[in-house]
Amino acid sequence: MESNRLQKVNRLIQKELGEIFLMETKKMPGVLVSVTHVRVTPDLGMAHTYLSIFPSERGNEIVQNVNDNVKSVRFALGKRIGKQLRIVPELVFHLDDSLDYIDNIDKLLK
Repeated sequence: MESNRLQKVNRLIQKELGEIFLMETKKMPGVLVSVTHVRVTPDLGMAHTYLSIFPSERGNEIVQNVNDNVKSVRFALGKRIGKQLRIVPELVFHLDDSLDYIDNIDKLLK
């Protein structure tokens, strides 16, 4: 069970990363990146972030690109939440393919 503080930190990081990705994807037409959920470790040292990407064909490429540029994303996040958290957690991005999984189940059921 997550503590209240961990849940608040998860929501804060999810909201701020969502806004950061919204600003960055405006530069790339035809791509939509959204942060589906964030899981922060209890010591607030690492945040596992799950990204949902449209179109899903470019998902692995975009997640790899984000992981290669994780320092700049963490810096932008630190500028936004620096007053609320003492230490900005290390970020690890994962592809959230749950929408593709749901779509596949729908196709199989039809």
